[in-house]
Order: sequence, then structure tokens, then C-alpha cells
Amino acid sequence: MATFLYRMGRFSFVRRRWIVLLWVVLLGLAGAGAATNSEPGSTEFTIPGTEAQQAFDLLNERYPGSGADGATARVVIRAPEGELITDPAHRSAVQDLVADLRSGSDLVANVADPYESQAISEDGTTAYAQVSYLVKGLELEAADRDALEGAAEAGRAGGLTVEIGGDALLQIPATGITEVIGVAVAAVVLVITLGSLISAGLPLLTALIGVGVAVATITALTGPLGLDGTTPILAMMLGLAVGIDYALFIVSRYRAELAEGHSHPEATGRALGTAGSAVVFAGLTVIIALAGLAVVNIPILTKMGLAAAGSVLIAVLIAITMIPALLGFAGDRILPRRTRNRPAAPDTTGTGTTGDTGATDPGPAATRPNMGTRWARFVLRRPLAVLLVAVVGLGTLALPATKMELGLPDDGTQPTDTTQRRAYDLLAESFGAGFNGPLMVAVDGQDADGDVSAAAERARATIEGLDDVALVTEPVLSEDGSTAILTVIPSSKPLSTETEDLVTAIRDGAGQLRADTSATLLVTGQTAMGIDVSDKLNDALLPYLALVVGLAFLLLILVFRSLLVPLKAALGFLLSVLAALGAVVAVFQWGWLGGLFGVEETGPVMSLMPIFLVGVVFGLAMDYEVFLVTRMREAYVHGQSPGEAVVTGFRHGARVVTAAAIIMISVFAGFVGSTEPMVKMIGLGLAIAVFFDAFVVRMTLVPAVLGLLGRSAWWLPSWLERALPDVDVEGEKLQQRLSAPRDGTKTHEAAVP
Repeated sequence: MATFLYRMGRFSFVRRRWIVLLWVVLLGLAGAGAATNSEPGSTEFTIPGTEAQQAFDLLNERYPGSGADGATARVVIRAPEGELITDPAHRSAVQDLVADLRSGSDLVANVADPYESQAISEDGTTAYAQVSYLVKGLELEAADRDALEGAAEAGRAGGLTVEIGGDALLQIPATGITEVIGVAVAAVVLVITLGSLISAGLPLLTALIGVGVAVATITALTGPLGLDGTTPILAMMLGLAVGIDYALFIVSRYRAELAEGHSHPEATGRALGTAGSAVVFAGLTVIIALAGLAVVNIPILTKMGLAAAGSVLIAVLIAITMIPALLGFAGDRILPRRTRNRPAAPDTTGTGTTGDTGATDPGPAATRPNMGTRWARFVLRRPLAVLLVAVVGLGTLALPATKMELGLPDDGTQPTDTTQRRAYDLLAESFGAGFNGPLMVAVDGQDADGDVSAAAERARATIEGLDDVALVTEPVLSEDGSTAILTVIPSSKPLSTETEDLVTAIRDGAGQLRADTSATLLVTGQTAMGIDVSDKLNDALLPYLALVVGLAFLLLILVFRSLLVPLKAALGFLLSVLAALGAVVAVFQWGWLGGLFGVEETGPVMSLMPIFLVGVVFGLAMDYEVFLVTRMREAYVHGQSPGEAVVTGFRHGARVVTAAAIIMISVFAGFVGSTEPMVKMIGLGLAIAVFFDAFVVRMTLVPAVLGLLGRSAWWLPSWLERALPDVDVEGEKLQQRLSAPRDGTKTHEAAVP
């Protein structure tokens, strides 16, 4: 691997114009494809194998044209204070509003007149009209939403309070200015770390090009592949973070190779052969973790994972091709100005290198221990105490995760200044919390003994006797008489354990109904779908962990030639991800520091969050593990003691790993400004997880554990040593090849074209 990447680095350096042109052409083609794509992101949220999805499919088949799983809008109307919505003038205004809703769009399947459906509050002040669409929220055009909002404005002009809830107003989530701030912070960190505008700009440039190619490609494929509208945002989030980090590691190693006295082409090859190898294997762990999300069998999660994995793959390809090419264009400008202005020592080695490129300042400053060296020595002097403090600290932070509740976000989690949230609050206040999350109960009597309506009435009577039921509507039969729909209104709000218990109780009674009537009872609706998603994800979490951690464990054995180092890496990851989940629960579920992060309403953690966080953070955690520990492995292989190898790894890698972590945290934290709760929660969760993993696990637990293990950390059974292929991540074989003399005087370096 190291030798192959060494040759690729030198090739890209020499053929830099063609390499850069290739990526520019790819960016242009991807951009053209994105510009010509007119299809919106997919809104299909299917959960194969769940009862809620089975019921939706049944209703779409038996009630064609009803939009059973299409978008809905709940238009809540309240009369002025002291007046009733049933007053003749207000009744006329509401009926005009209903007429405007029906004629506003060809995609409207049905509008329920509140006076006919008796959707009037007990105090007579509030009513609501349910609008059903033939398509899902993101498939509605701007004109359809404008018509919906225009009808509401007309009602407000008549003196009524009109607010709109439901997913008909759902749009592609927007991110805030904070994501730009995140990139700006990354730029500042790069300038401070590398001391040169060219050095700092190169990682940003390559990351932006990689993200541009990835996001444009994803956008172009949105229609053909049915990708979700949030997929490009998540791909951008990860692509930016890993793209900057990968470039930073290679540029830093390139400058270190220049400091050893190597020529520019040679330094490029050596940097790619060492740091580039770490980038490739770190990228593979991220890709494995993201692609592994497919095992959950939730299409939206699979597509998000594969798209994000594609973005990481492009970041890796950019790192091993375009970065060496741009290093060729940068020349000495990659170094700080004061270093460039110092004359280099003459070539006295006879190897095609100079004795000193001036990349580092000789003298006391060059030999004085840096912060990474001092920190590593501090940890190695008291490894057990440091280990206990770190483990206890992360364990304490993880405690809230034991109380985690899962669910899908609804209008109750929207900011209080939105019409969706105001409609949610009006409906809960006037009708009851459960009206915001009605359950749909389908009674399939195609194979039933006797009348389907009788089976539906029996189901209705049974459900009315359950706890936490506010209302059960009369059954609505399908045209062929084979199916009936009941609407059940819980007493509690949608995202509550009481409503979850009610769904379970209704489903528990389905067996008795089938035994007595042969009719099948299914529960669906957005609330039931959220419950099924949570259950499915909980069931998939352990198999997913086993698959991803197992594959990455094998990959890390290959990289580190050790059993205990990969095991330590996996256990450290579990600590950091549990602590991050604990922080997410504290902020989004309990409301701690909620105002600081723009969380206006607490509620369950989004169902997709834990498994997505596990997948992404595991891959990113292995990034830092590979970058930091491969340098230690390299020093150990070259003859240093285990303790000295740890110090060497920190001397060369701690500053860069710290900068990379700050950059990644800044990029992820930038997405906390999103208006979409899903993106906000993922951004904060990833930022916190990277902080814990980089600074507590990799920078603290790793040296402590390696200090306690000593040489046994690098132990590998001899039979396994012989069986594993040697991928030479640390570049030992490359070093031997480069130092082998040619013609008795020149090294291989001078002979490589």
C-alpha cells in the first residue's frame, strides 16, 4: 500500500496539470447534471416489515385516490375572543375558507368541512379542517403551498385566527449562517496550525471541490434513485469534515518530509506513502460504518448512509490524487514565509536531497518538547489514574442515555414562532393533545367470516374501552366493502409513553378479533409509524454494531498488526458514543442548555439518531485512531521502545489531530443552526461525539492504555502474523526500498522518476 501510494504521489506531482484538470471536469459534469435535474427529493418513508407500513399499503390499495399516506394539513381556526366559531358570520367565513382549500390545488384529495365532521371544540371557539393531498409533502409544488397559505390569509382577513399544521408545509430543510461560521473557524485553525495561507487554503479548496462533486452528483441522482431531500446536507456535513482532515494530515506530513531534507517530488511521494496510507484505511472504516447502515433495512437510512459513504470515498480520492498535484503547484509557498526566506543547506548527501530545506528551525526550538510530547509524558507517568478519571467521566456523561426515549419529530418540536407550532398548540388546547396524532385502525375483512362492518364495530367497542382513548370515530367502509377504517384519538400527545402503550394495547387485541371474526386489524398513522421505526431500530442496533465493529476490527488488525490496539479502539469508541448520546438526551429530551442550542421544545430523541450517530462516529473515531496510532506503530517498528513510540506519535501527531478535531467539531456544530430538528440533532451529536472521542479517548485513554500494556499492545499470534497480508501502512517496506543503494552511490529516491 505505502509503495503504491508513494508512486501515485510522485505521479500526481509530476502530472499535476492533468490531475487538476480531471477533477475540474468531473466537478463541471456533476454540476451540469445537478442543474438539469428537475425532480424533487423523494418523500417516500417506507419501513418494510412493519405493521404501520403494511396498513398504509393496504389502505392505498383499498381506498384508491384517498391519499391515505399523502400529505395532510390541519387548518385550525379560532374565533375572536369572546365570540363563537358557530356564529353565522364566522361560519360563513370558515366555509369560504374550506372552498378556497378545495379549489386551491388539483392535488387535494379531500377537505373535511368542520361543521359536517363535527370538528368543533366543546367551548365552540375553535374548529379545524383536515386537508388530505394525493402526494406527500415534499412533492407539493410552491403553488400548492401558496394556495394553502393564501386560504389561511383570507380567513385571517376576516378576523379569524388561522394556523396550519401537518406535513403539507414540509420543505427541504435549510441550514443557517452558522455552517459558514464553521468553515471560517476551520480556516482560522488551519492558518494557526500550518502558519501559511497557502497551506491553510489547500485543505479547504480540496474539501470544497470534493463536496461539490459529491453533492452535485447526489443532487443529479436524486430523482432516478429516489434520494431524500436531507441526503445532500448530510453528505456535505461529512464530506467537508473528513475532506479537510485528510488534506491536513497529508500536507502536515509533506512539510515534515521537507524538513528531513527531501526534494518536493520525493516529499510528496513519502507523505502519500505514509499519511496517505492512514487516510485510505481511515476512509475505509468510515465507508464501512456508513454503508453498514443498509443492514437496518430502512430505505431512507440506507440511502443516507450510502450517499454519505460516497462523499467520503470522493474525499479519499481527492486526498491521494489532487492534493499531491496541488502541492506541486504550491512549491515552497506551502511553508511559512520565515522558513522560505532562510537559505537551504547544500546537498551533501549524494541522494538528490538537501541537508536542510529550512522547513524547521534548527536549534533549541526544534528540540524543545512541544505540547503533545509533554502531554504524552504526563499520561505515561500516571497511566492508571488518567485512565480511571477518563472512564469515570465518560461513564457519568453517558448516564442520561439510559433514559433515552425515541420517536419521530412532529409539529410540537417546531419553533414557537412557526404556524405549524401555533396550530399544534391551538389544537391541543381546544381539542386535546391526542388530536395532533390520530391513529388509523384498518380492519381488513376480505377473508373474514360475515359482515366486515360488524367486525369493525366490535373493534370500535373494544378500543373505546381501553385507557387513554379520547374518541373513536364510526367505521368508514371501502367501496368494495372489504375494509373499514377507524380513527382513534388518544388522550395523550403523540410523543408520549401513554400513546405508545395505547398502540400496543390495540395491537394486542387484534389476535382475539381475528380468532372471533377472521378479520385482520392493523394500526397505522404517523404516530404508529414512529413507534414501529423506534422498535425496528432498537432491534437492529446490536446486529449493526456487531457487523460494523467486527469488520472494522479486522481492518484495524490488518493495519496495526495487533489484537489489543483494535480492541482498545472499539471499547474507546463505545465510551465516546454513549457519552455523546447522553449529552443529546440531556439537551433535546431534558432541555438542559436547550436555549443555547435553539431547542425550544423538548421531546424524544429522533429514532434514526442513535444508529446514525453510531455509524458516523465509529468511522470518524477510527480516523483519529489510525492517524495517531500509525505514527506510534511506525516509531515502534523502527526500533523505539513502546513508551518512546507513544511520545513520538504525540510529538508528530497531537498538534495535527487536535487541529483536525477542532475543524471537524466546527463543521458539525455549524449545522446546529438548521431549521430541521433532524439535522440540528445530528450536527450537535456529532460535534459532541468528536470532542469526546478526540480529546478524551484518543488523546487521553490511548496513551494511558498503551502505557499500561507496554510491548504486549503490539502482540500478534505468530500464526495470525503469517496469515495476514502486510499492507505496510507505516511504510517500513517503503523505507527499506528507498534506502537501498543503487550503483553503490545513489539511493532509490534519486532514481524514481
